[in-house]
Amino acid sequence: MAELDKIDLKILRLLQADGRMGNAEIARRVNLSPAACHRRVQALFTGGYVTGVHARIDPAKVDLGVLVLVAVVLDRSTPESFAAFEEAALANAAILECHLVAGDFDYMLKVRARDIDDFNAFHGSKLIALPGVRQTRTFFVLKQVRDAGPLQF
Repeated sequence: MAELDKIDLKILRLLQADGRMGNAEIARRVNLSPAACHRRVQALFTGGYVTGVHARIDPAKVDLGVLVLVAVVLDRSTPESFAAFEEAALANAAILECHLVAGDFDYMLKVRARDIDDFNAFHGSKLIALPGVRQTRTFFVLKQVRDAGPLQF
């Protein structure tokens, strides 16, 4: 897809607001036939505009109520050390997000844990054992004001 038109953008907004919305409802809201709407939705997926559809689970309901942001400094700034760290971070299910950042730190991680003791065990056995970790700075989230808000386009 070379360029998105108004209908494509509206379809993306609808899917972002409710990923479970059916094709017939999307078609009705964008004033297309169901077949034409389905082709457009498929093209948006194929073109990589939609990268997945997910259910949002309440972390507290699955005993993961503690959210922690961790800033990580590596001992070396080389492509090999970054690659080794990223591979290990991707393999660890407790790390929900891993971002290479500019500034005082190399990476910012988003981690979920049952409680502070659970995070402490993770930190002591897994986090500081990740390849190349020289230093971490931990921030316990007191309140989530917005989590993964919708993209505005």
